[in-house]
Amino acid sequence: MTANELDAREIDGEPFDDIVAALGDLGDDDTLVLVNSFEPEPLYDVLDDRGFDHESEQVAADEWRVEITPR
Repeated sequence: MTANELDAREIDGEPFDDIVAALGDLGDDDTLVLVNSFEPEPLYDVLDDRGFDHESEQVAADEWRVEITPR
C-alpha cells in the first residue's frame, strides 16, 4: 500500500486536472491524500462516479485532508 499526497493549495489555478491525473496513477491498494484549504464537496460525486471512496477530515481552520482509495 502506498500513500501519495497532493497539496491542492500549491497548485496555481484549478486543481481538478491534477487531482484526476493523481487518481489515474493509483493502484488498487494505494491511497491519495488530498490536502485542500476547504472541503472539496463538489469532488465527492466525481470520486463516487469514478469508483473511489473517500474520508474527509478538517485538521485546521484552513486545512482539509481527504483520503481517497479505489473501491
